[in-house]
Amino acid sequence: MGKKWIMLICLAWLCVAISAQAHFVMLLPSDDIVNSEEEHMVSLKCVFTHPMEGGPTMEMAKPQAFGVMVKGEKSDLLFSLKPIKFPIFASWNPNYSQYKDKTATAWEASYHLKRPGDYQFYVIPQPYFEPAEEKFIYQITKVVVDAFGAEEGWDEPIGLPAEIIPLTRPYGLWAGNLFRGLVLINGKPVPNLEVEVEYYNQDGKVHPPADCMVTQVVKTDNNGVFAYNIPWSGWWGFSVLGNGGTKVYKGKPYPIELDAVIWIKAYPLSD
Repeated sequence: MGKKWIMLICLAWLCVAISAQAHFVMLLPSDDIVNSEEEHMVSLKCVFTHPMEGGPTMEMAKPQAFGVMVKGEKSDLLFSLKPIKFPIFASWNPNYSQYKDKTATAWEASYHLKRPGDYQFYVIPQPYFEPAEEKFIYQITKVVVDAFGAEEGWDEPIGLPAEIIPLTRPYGLWAGNLFRGLVLINGKPVPNLEVEVEYYNQDGKVHPPADCMVTQVVKTDNNGVFAYNIPWSGWWGFSVLGNGGTKVYKGKPYPIELDAVIWIKAYPLSD
């Protein structure tokens, strides 16, 4: 058996071993707040990975939909998505040296901000089959960019099958702020759902002392609302684990985990 196949088998086993940790579709803009008085180009990356652990990053098929809503108007941006190669592991991950030449497909797009408004970017990916958990994962993800100080429209529902409606403005946040969100599945609030919270550990400075600290977990209340205090600055992802029915795969029905995801950025307090 060649070295290439051995490496691929090892990577597959590693993905299975780590599958108990949270998968996240990341949708991150180059800027979440644009204060410029001139038109501005923002770039967005869409990656399917384990953000706190620096990988492994999974292959991501071209999404079903990618778009933006501003001032109540939706625009289809699927044509603007371009495939990119994203490292399987971050350079600080202990597995990086073994897999440094391995990449996974991710997606990138650019968008021209021309007028004031809160731009809600969203992606509807293809369902991802997770063999270790015997289910499909379907993470519908969004992020909000505030352009030119408009500060309005951030709490408008897009109308996605699964969606987190922020009850706290999802930008201009300080570390320590409380973030609250309302969970809608097929347009209705859903109580008693788990919400996984994970930090994008981009530089590897955070070292969780136990596996249970990689992903934080809160639950929605009777009204479908959850809350979480942001402990430090950076990008934070919130993923609500919902039920999306079943999907037949190779002649067998499997459950669909229908997740609503939102990403927010917190800024450090000045010393």
